[in-house]
Amino acid sequence: MEMITNVSEFEKIAKEKLPKMVYDYYASGAEDQWTLKENERAFSRILFRPRVLIDVSKIDLRTTVLGFNISMPIMIAPTAMQKMAHPEGEFATARAASAADTIMTLSSWATSSVEEVASTGPGIRFFQLYVYKDRNMVAQLVKRAEKAGFKAIALTVDTPWLGRREADIKNRFTLPPNLSLKNFDDIDLGKMDKTNDSGLASYVAGQTDRSLSWKDVKWLQTITHLPILLKGVITAEDAQLAVQHGAAGIIVSNHGARQLDYVPATIMALEEVVKATRGIIPVFLDGGVRRGTDVFKALALGASGVFIGRPVLFSLAAAGETGVRKVLQMLRDEFELTMALSGCRSLKEITRDHVVTEWDRPRIAPRL
Repeated sequence: MEMITNVSEFEKIAKEKLPKMVYDYYASGAEDQWTLKENERAFSRILFRPRVLIDVSKIDLRTTVLGFNISMPIMIAPTAMQKMAHPEGEFATARAASAADTIMTLSSWATSSVEEVASTGPGIRFFQLYVYKDRNMVAQLVKRAEKAGFKAIALTVDTPWLGRREADIKNRFTLPPNLSLKNFDDIDLGKMDKTNDSGLASYVAGQTDRSLSWKDVKWLQTITHLPILLKGVITAEDAQLAVQHGAAGIIVSNHGARQLDYVPATIMALEEVVKATRGIIPVFLDGGVRRGTDVFKALALGASGVFIGRPVLFSLAAAGETGVRKVLQMLRDEFELTMALSGCRSLKEITRDHVVTEWDRPRIAPRL
């Protein structure tokens, strides 16, 4: 652990430690996995325009998300079935997030229930929601999250059908028999059947609601007072509709490149979404963040913060809670350094002028 110098190095350790079926489930993307590679690669095509001779002896990373104060604009994305990575699973992740004073998002498909995660102690937590065909059950689950002290709902909007993840088909992926999707145990939907392809794909086809549409965003608002973030919006058109339908915010996400292959990297879709929301609601980025420089680039392009997924899973597999804490600290330290070397002392000082992208017009030097 002490020899690890960056977030990406945790993946190699996780690959060595985890069963192939589990590692492949976490690591793989849809079909050709073009978007999977692009999510990370696209960041490398955005360059910095650092400003110098600014007093950067004090740097403030603090921010607010939906009114909640957190230590940095780096939060934990929802990732399913974390006890496949480590016996403490979502408990370890929740404790690490709380120690770092940031937000954890719990997956609907967690191997720990909302109540169990709440029992780990204080912390600001969001709940990611998949809408099942049984709407009464969905309403009950939302109420449970609310009662357990979760502060927002992140509604996943890009998964009416599950993407084709070929590694899961080859491995005939299913949840290990000692684990279950804990939020659904009481209604006998916590287990997955073994099938000839992906057990998860069969489960999703059987349970989730393919008719989910904009009217259901309104329906969700009638059953909860919690703010609703829409996770999986990547176009201006849908961003405008999100605003019109009263979303509290948008998470620009392509589901870790696990749904539709050949969609753009989220960092490439970000600015289009930000411009379409016209500052009315906050926009967050999820996907491909592996460095503090990536966090800075996302904020320069208008994001209010970022969510990390796979780095949490791989560090959890490598070293449990200690690993997740280390990932959050490493990203924090790198981001702080990037701010200092760019001449930014607070998040509000990070501007579009601090980065240059391939779609920017050539700059004409201002007259002095």
